[in-house]
Amino acid sequence: MFKRISIVAVFIAATFLLRAEEGMWTYFNLPLNDLKSNYNFSPTQEWLDHVRLSSVRFMDGGSGSFVSPDGLVMTNHHVGVGQIAKLSTAERDLVAEGFYAQEYKQELKCADLEVNILVKMQNITDQIKGAVTSGMSAKEALDAKQHKIDQIEKEETTKSGLRSDVVSFYTGGEYWLYQYKKYTDVRLVFAPERQAAYFGGDNDNFTYPRWNFDVTFFRVYDNGKPLKSKDFFKWSEGGAKENDLVFMSGNPGGTSRLKTLSQIKFARDYSLPIRIEFIQTTLDALRNYARTSEEAARRALIYQFGYENSKKAISGQYNGLKNPETMEIKAKQEADFIGQIKQSKELSDKYLKYFDQVDQLLKEYEKNYYKRSYRSISSKIFGFALGIVRYTTESQKPDMDRLPGYNDAALHSMKFRLTSPAPVYKDVDKALTWAGIKLGIGKLSVADEFWRQVFEGSDPREFMNSFIDNSQLDNAEFRTKLIEGGMKALENCKDPAIKLALKLDKYMRTDDKNYRDNFESKLAEAQEKIAEARFLIYGNSKYPDANFTLRLTYGQMKGYEMNGTKAPAFTTLYGMWDRSISFGETGDYALPKRFWDKYTTLNLRTPMNFVSTCDIIGGNSGSPTINKDAEIVGIVFDGNIESLVGDYVYDITSNRALSVHSDFIIYALRNLYDAGKLADELQGK
Repeated sequence: MFKRISIVAVFIAATFLLRAEEGMWTYFNLPLNDLKSNYNFSPTQEWLDHVRLSSVRFMDGGSGSFVSPDGLVMTNHHVGVGQIAKLSTAERDLVAEGFYAQEYKQELKCADLEVNILVKMQNITDQIKGAVTSGMSAKEALDAKQHKIDQIEKEETTKSGLRSDVVSFYTGGEYWLYQYKKYTDVRLVFAPERQAAYFGGDNDNFTYPRWNFDVTFFRVYDNGKPLKSKDFFKWSEGGAKENDLVFMSGNPGGTSRLKTLSQIKFARDYSLPIRIEFIQTTLDALRNYARTSEEAARRALIYQFGYENSKKAISGQYNGLKNPETMEIKAKQEADFIGQIKQSKELSDKYLKYFDQVDQLLKEYEKNYYKRSYRSISSKIFGFALGIVRYTTESQKPDMDRLPGYNDAALHSMKFRLTSPAPVYKDVDKALTWAGIKLGIGKLSVADEFWRQVFEGSDPREFMNSFIDNSQLDNAEFRTKLIEGGMKALENCKDPAIKLALKLDKYMRTDDKNYRDNFESKLAEAQEKIAEARFLIYGNSKYPDANFTLRLTYGQMKGYEMNGTKAPAFTTLYGMWDRSISFGETGDYALPKRFWDKYTTLNLRTPMNFVSTCDIIGGNSGSPTINKDAEIVGIVFDGNIESLVGDYVYDITSNRALSVHSDFIIYALRNLYDAGKLADELQGK
């Protein structure tokens, strides 16, 4: 019997040996020396600017890139599927059937998709921290910084016309102004069938080897014409080979690697289990609803995919944190950090108390967190109602007196979402809303102060059915008129969802204020002080946690050891048919008809998916995978199961990012989808 070697020992020993593949690096702080010493590659500023300006952020979650001079954008099918579903009908299910527009005039305009290009970055840490004066309480300091952020975002948006977001890095250690060129006229060009994009379904999600064609193309329009893109990624000839250096430029949603050990334990013991419970409850409701009819199954499918994906991802994080060795790694990292602080009495006196402050705050917050987790109405109709009430209420106030997130710079994007013409299905909304209500009152009872205000003694299910059935907020024109009518229109509105939102808004504001004053402000204070200590000790040698801003990661196309065997660096078309036949060509393993029709003519040696050591997380989906010549060699679509704990730790031995190979994308377009014109555009022919 082989002696098991602790992963902690491996991690510690490898710390001084591993290359710097770990890290979701900001464009203003890249490990250029490591790139030079390990790969003999030194990206120029011109190269970095080109890669940044060729990268795209999808504001409904995900990443993408320009891949032609005519505004063509590539992302994953699972990033674009929400928009594809909104363009679908019972008679024309584009998710199931796929779509291809051979001409510009055939491209379909998305209902509410916003894409961003990061065009400017500026360090404004001194301005934000300078708003805090000596003697301010934690609440006053948080408010002062927020007011300064609102002021800067408003001024910069007005001055430049760009989306201007103040972004916090290193848990408040630095503040940067990120400015984006924003586009909202985005049209669908190509999407494969769901069976090809999600081959293997949830069973294979977050696993490898894989055989997925998880790719979709949109086109960005400007003033009614395809955007002329000076910066875009050209297509590689031959794609990536094993051990090649590759880069990924995308927008990872969030990580917790710089959180304290207390915060990570809180996630393990409270937040992650509650999120998993909510997701499972919602999935059960969706499955029951989907069984009622074929059309119900179509409407539920996109929600199911999203929740199944979240369940598997969060469960992977949770299981990782339940592993004692993972927690030992985090404990050692924090002990090393605190040990560095203790080497100086001045640093010890100034910073050690803030670790205790975080610990104490979380202990005090446990009970309130539980209650807040079960006090919400997960209804799209109610979401519109509350959004309209707050948009209208806050927009009438001076910018400095508004709730966070409602400054002038944010209102345009908010109105864009609130007036979306995308279809709203009340039957789906009822299924999701009732699942949330039943869970909430089951945990807290109908006598809870929040739920008591919601129902006022009426039967919960009858109340829910009534406010959804009798609401007109599924109509985009009605929502638009309400917003344009201002407070007078709201006060005169008889819509039951609006009336409920007006009533609950007061309670929710009070609850949010208590949370902000008594917990968030004090936690922010402690985190910022800990960040100061980290900068003093480590400088900028660390990367900040992900926060849905553009990052650059790099690594090698490389397989890994798994389950007592080895996973190859790449898969080929051969494996797709083997896996389909092995599972009886049914369910999620059934191939689209076109694959069988053309089977005898295909080159089954064509590389399909591959893995690399690049460090990614949710939000990176759709990121371009490029070589050192800034050419497309693939597109990120997933991570392996071993990467799920990557929210907290990165392990180069088994953490892998999955990409669709660029050769297969072109090969499939030409040989399976009769989309040669699109392939020509990608290859510049």
